[in-house]
Amino acid sequence: MARIVCVLILVVSHAAVALAADAPGFVAEAAGEGDFVLADGEALADVYVDAGDHAVARIAAGLLADDVERVTGRKPAVKHDPAALRSAAVLIGTLGHSPIIDQLAAKGRIDVEQVHGQWETFIIQTVEGPFEEANLAGVEQALVIAGSDRRGTAFGVFELSEQIGVSPWYWWADVAPTPRRTLIIQRGAYRVGPPSVKYRGIFINDEDWGLQPWAAKTFDPQFGDIGPKTYAKVFELLLRLKGNYLWPAMHHCTVEFGAVDRNITLADEWAIVMGAAHCEPLNRNNVWWKKDGQGEWRYDTNRANMMRYWEEWAQKRGPYEAVWTVGLRGIHDSGMAGPQDLHAQVGLLEQAIADQRQLLRQHVNPRVEQIPQVFTPYKEALTHYQAGLKLPDDVTILWCEDNYGYIRQLSTPQEQARRGRSGIYYHISYLGWPRPYLWLNTTPPALIWEEMTKAYAYGADRVWVLNVGDIKPGEIGIEFWQRLAWDIDRYGPDAQRVFLREWAAREFGEELAGEIASIMDRYYQLGFQRKPELMEDDLFSVVHHREAEQRLEAYRSIVARAESVDQQLPPS
Repeated sequence: MARIVCVLILVVSHAAVALAADAPGFVAEAAGEGDFVLADGEALADVYVDAGDHAVARIAAGLLADDVERVTGRKPAVKHDPAALRSAAVLIGTLGHSPIIDQLAAKGRIDVEQVHGQWETFIIQTVEGPFEEANLAGVEQALVIAGSDRRGTAFGVFELSEQIGVSPWYWWADVAPTPRRTLIIQRGAYRVGPPSVKYRGIFINDEDWGLQPWAAKTFDPQFGDIGPKTYAKVFELLLRLKGNYLWPAMHHCTVEFGAVDRNITLADEWAIVMGAAHCEPLNRNNVWWKKDGQGEWRYDTNRANMMRYWEEWAQKRGPYEAVWTVGLRGIHDSGMAGPQDLHAQVGLLEQAIADQRQLLRQHVNPRVEQIPQVFTPYKEALTHYQAGLKLPDDVTILWCEDNYGYIRQLSTPQEQARRGRSGIYYHISYLGWPRPYLWLNTTPPALIWEEMTKAYAYGADRVWVLNVGDIKPGEIGIEFWQRLAWDIDRYGPDAQRVFLREWAAREFGEELAGEIASIMDRYYQLGFQRKPELMEDDLFSVVHHREAEQRLEAYRSIVARAESVDQQLPPS
């Protein structure tokens, strides 16, 4: 059984490829009339971004140049002076922040009518002879990537990277792109966005055994912890998956995200919206509370000290884009400390939320209803909500599943009409009572699709957060989740088989894609019946009906199929 699990870990760890892009495929094998030549055997197009555009636009432009090099072996020049551009150029920019892009829009050379003013929307468009000015007349051909906002621009850039063959997981899972000498972008205009869910992201959790020691000892020993260098890779992954939101690592083994100033400014440069776990009011981790010597974490007897603790973070992080967690739980992931009476607890929770919102008024925005906020009725907090908690209408309710994939409660018609609407907090990794699962990604895409499309139909379109543990080995679940959050209509009831088939074809090629997808489909079926981490010696009978033997034989069968596939795959 140990060998079977080890082989399956290898199978799942390979499951880290980008799927078909949301825009129609626009990369061609050979150039036709009006097509844009990004690379051929002799030349590379320049990459341009205005020096005054958002930081994330400049970061994305640099990464695009790196991605072209990953595919072709040659790196294009990144330029900030339009007069220095050669005959072909990729023009990257955010509407209202790039004079070149605004000029093309004003003259009708690019169609931004359905992009302007939208949330995280972009257009990718080929343009012949884009400029009339004498000093720019040398640019004969342009590929324009224009975003409605800073993340829209970055998403447009990474859409192009994905379509030329660079997986979002190229770094996290060592996915090597197929080498190509020629990259041709077909003539046309491709608009993508806005997303189905406004804030879409992950929660790094239970990092004690994987991400934190790896970052501290291997990736960033100079910092000695999960810090800016590691978070930069997380931010990049999120943007490549068209995500925009992060709950950072929060166990006691990890320095608090907000305690490192560079973490905060780096998130802003990457345009990542920061949040915090359900038990971290005003986005401040409380596992460090005891070190401050400020008394018990109990709001009914120590309100002033806890308010000062939260106010420090509201002041420090107020200038940056965030979704603010409101509520009141105990230290780390424990129940609320204080009165035992349920109604007294509800009253205390209402007071805490009112006080937290007053701090947000003072330090973030006087119009507190304009500040994105979430309340997560997780574990005992759901009991408080069901007991009559009066939640401000603009606060998003972040409904939860039962830690094993089934959402516990969704919005009534009255709740669907709330200004803050609702969202979902979901697990594909869990540490806690009664059974943890951390090491294998066995939550089926089919179950995620069923639960999340149902949630979306009930108004859960504001915030989606996925608890991914320490990211690996949850690549398949993370990517499926983000693609569903970006486009809720992308898949139907056959989501699992379609998704796995797409994934296998992009990762391993068409010839073996059907067999690989079938192996993984069976893998998820077995994991759904009973997670490997939850096995017990008396669960399947070794005496009756060959239950234990049949279980082992089922796993041995897909191991044998996976090994056969492995023998047929080319080394690349």
